Parts: sequence; C-alpha cells; structure tokens
Amino acid sequence: MTRPYNILFLCTGNSARSILGEALAMTLSHGRFIGYSAGSKPKAYVHPIALKLAREMGYPLELLRSKTWDEFGKEDSPQMDFIITVCDSAAGEECPYWPGHPTTAHWGFMDPAAVTGSEHDMWGAFRKVEMGLRNRIELLIDLPIDKLDHLQIKDELHAIHHQCK
Repeated sequence: MTRPYNILFLCTGNSARSILGEALAMTLSHGRFIGYSAGSKPKAYVHPIALKLAREMGYPLELLRSKTWDEFGKEDSPQMDFIITVCDSAAGEECPYWPGHPTTAHWGFMDPAAVTGSEHDMWGAFRKVEMGLRNRIELLIDLPIDKLDHLQIKDELHAIHHQCK
C-alpha cells in the first residue's frame, strides 16, 4: 500500500450515519483508510448513541464533531479519494467542488436519529445502520483498489451497496 485512502461520509446533519461511517472506516481498516464525515447542514452535536457506538469501536471521541462539508472543499483540506453519501437528502444536494475528483457513491440508510419510540427501538435503528455500513466498508477494504481504474472503483462502490441491501 502506498498511502492511506481518504474517505468522506456525507449526510445532511452529520450527527449519526456519517459519524458512524467515519468511525468504522478508521477502526476497521487498520490504517488503510482515513475516515472523515461532514454535512451540508450540520447539527451542533453528535447524537449520543452514535458517540456510544464509536466508543465501543475504540474510536477516539475527541475526533468526532458535527461539521460542514465546506471544510473539505478547501485547497488545504485533505484530498478525498472516496466520497460516500449516506442519506438521500445529501445525495440529491448540490455538492461543493472536491479537489482531486474523488470517486463518489450513494449508500443510503434511513436516519436512525429520526426514530421515535423506546430506547430499545432507537438503539435497534442505530445498530442496523452500523451493521449496514460495517458490511459495506469491509467489502471496500477488501477491494484491490490499486489495481482498479476510476470507473471500475465507482462500479464496485455501487455494487457493494446493492450487494448489501
């Protein structure tokens, strides 16, 4: 491996799904990926259940914060290799320019933060998103990325999502 791949998970609020993507990419890849997350309209907090799940993964909580995707469109920002939208509203929004022309894909998940009901119901919703992202990220980690061209990688990212539905 030459260098770690940078992967940015996008969601509107950047408080749950994209946060879980960031933490999973970092903890599952053993340095192969550097995970980031952001939102088009970030909330002022990370959802408490997302924080608890990140802690379970062993991800440093001080690295997690809800932030705008504008932070990653600047010239001095880390250049992304992959950008994955994880909510339907972010997938349909006009995204900023991403330096380096990263490979993009949409891995849509329902918003676990929108689930109402018992604490058990909310935890179930978060666990479902966590497992869905975990499955997709593990498949991504297994790809021979350095042997694929840009179009092949894009096709693989889409195939991963559909394979895990």
